[in-house]
Amino acid sequence: QVHLVESGGGLVQAGGSLRLSCVASRSILGIFTMGWYRQAPGKQRELVAVITSGGNTNYTDSVKGRFAISRDNAKNTMYLQMNSLKPEDTGVYYCNVRTTLTYWGQGTQVTVSS
Repeated sequence: QVHLVESGGGLVQAGGSLRLSCVASRSILGIFTMGWYRQAPGKQRELVAVITSGGNTNYTDSVKGRFAISRDNAKNTMYLQMNSLKPEDTGVYYCNVRTTLTYWGQGTQVTVSS
């Protein structure tokens, strides 16, 4: 079992920045894949970024060059640094962890005003 808690969301103007955090209830050292997803109103949940235990990252095209995913195994925490935010980045952001099962956090709201 892995319990995930996201934080760091909020209301920001376009062009601004936010840093999301996802704290896991146990060590993430052995977890191969962790990621951030988001869901905008009326839309399906989509992958934003993933990071492997080796530090390899992958991003959806719309956030490349603006977002950065990272993980601190010592703190059992994953981050998403979001810069140059756009109104279309608005949504609920979810932390995702894959072991033999898939775990989700409760989500944190990000709202970008124009």
